[in-house]
Amino acid sequence: MKIKFLFISMLLSAALCPAEARRKVIINEDCSGPGGSNMQTLMLMIQSPQVEVLGITVVSGDQWRDEEVAHTLRLLEIMGRTDIPVMPGAAFPLVRTREESQIWQQKYGKVAYAGAWDERWWHEASVVPPLSEGQPTTKPADEDAVHFMIRMVHKYPHEVTIYEGGPMTNLALAISLDPQFPELAQELVFMGGSLSPQTDNPEFVNNPRHEFNFWFDPEAAEIVLRAPWKKIVCTPTDISVKTHMTAAMVKQIETSGTPLARYIAHFAMLTPGADIMWDELAAAAWIDPTIITKSEERYMAVDLAHGAGYGNTLTLGMKDPVHPSAKPAEIQLDLDSAKFYRMFAELMMAQSAR
Repeated sequence: MKIKFLFISMLLSAALCPAEARRKVIINEDCSGPGGSNMQTLMLMIQSPQVEVLGITVVSGDQWRDEEVAHTLRLLEIMGRTDIPVMPGAAFPLVRTREESQIWQQKYGKVAYAGAWDERWWHEASVVPPLSEGQPTTKPADEDAVHFMIRMVHKYPHEVTIYEGGPMTNLALAISLDPQFPELAQELVFMGGSLSPQTDNPEFVNNPRHEFNFWFDPEAAEIVLRAPWKKIVCTPTDISVKTHMTAAMVKQIETSGTPLARYIAHFAMLTPGADIMWDELAAAAWIDPTIITKSEERYMAVDLAHGAGYGNTLTLGMKDPVHPSAKPAEIQLDLDSAKFYRMFAELMMAQSAR
C-alpha cells in the first residue's frame, strides 16, 4: 500500500511540475536586420521548445531603435509569432553621443565598427528606411521596454532570465527606476566585453579590450555590471570569434523550405560581421550550458575615463581587490562547436510552434 501511495504521489508531482517546463526570458537586443546575428538570436530562442519568450525589448546599437523595432516586428510576422510583444527602449546611450565619439576617434583612432553611428550607413535616429524584407503591418506594444522588464520580474520573481545582446542602456534605466530589478531576475546572460580575442578581425587587432556593446554605452554597462544580480554569465568576443556562419550551413537550413529558412537563406550573410555568431552563441549556451567547454570567473568593469580606453573592458581575478559593489561574472572561453552548430541548424529548420 505504501509503495502504491508513493507511486501515485510521483505521478501527481510529475503532472503538477512537468520536466519540460519552459524557461522564461526577456530578450533585450539591438535588433538590427534583416538577418544577421541579432535576428538569428531572436529566432533561436523563439524556436526552442525549452524557452518562453516573454517579450523583446529593443535598444539602439547596431542600428537605431525605431528601425530595429520594424525589423523585429517583420521577423515575427514571417515566423507567425506576432503573439510575442515588442517594446521600444532607449533611443540613445546614457552619456555618449555620436559627436563625442567622432572627436574621440579623431584623437585615438578610428574604430572598425560604430553601429548606428557608422558613417557607412548613417541616418538620423527618427528615420526608418524601407525594409528589404517588407514593411511590418503589426505595431509595437504601448508599454516601453524598461517598464515591461520591471513588471515581468515582479510578476515572475526569480524566474526570468534577462538576455542582453546589445548595449545595456535599457537595463541601466530599469535598475535606476527600480533597484529591485536585478535581484528579482533569475540571472543576467549577456554578449559583450572583450579580453584577448585571438583573431585578425580589424575591430580587435589594435585594441583587444574594445567591444562594441560596452563602447556604445559605457556608463550603462558599468551600472549593470555592479548591480546585485544573483548570477552573471558573459559571452565575450574571445569565444564569439571562434564561431562562423557558413554558406554550407545556410544551404542546409534552406532545404527545410520553411518561411524562416527562406528568410535566413536570403538575409543571413548581408550584415557586417554576419559570419560571426556573436549573440546566437550566448543564447544557445544559456539553453544548453554543455555547449561551453571552458569558463572562468572574473570581476568585470568598464573604463569610464574619457581617454584612449574609454569603453574598454576591465577585468580582475577573483583574488584581486575590487570595488565593494563588484559582482563576479562567469566568462565563457571555449565551446563544443559541433554541438552549437547542430543546435542552431536544427532549430532553424524546425517548423515554428507556439
